[in-house]
Amino acid sequence: MTGVQTCALPIQREILQLIAEGQNTKKIGEILKVSPKTVEYHRMKLMNCLNVYDIPGLVRFALRVGLIPEEKLGAG
Repeated sequence: MTGVQTCALPIQREILQLIAEGQNTKKIGEILKVSPKTVEYHRMKLMNCLNVYDIPGLVRFALRVGLIPEEKLGAG
């Protein structure tokens, strides 16, 4: 998980995992007990850090680095 470990905060890793599991911004905020704006901010920072510029790209990245198993895709 080189990219995630070197440039992402723990909350950003959690957000990445939840996005890859199919959760939307509002639900991620509820799960992490933060506002949707906070989720959007951390998602933007993560995307910039990883040079990924869309949600499907984040999901592909999460799969590639083994952050989430394929069977969990869309589980939310």
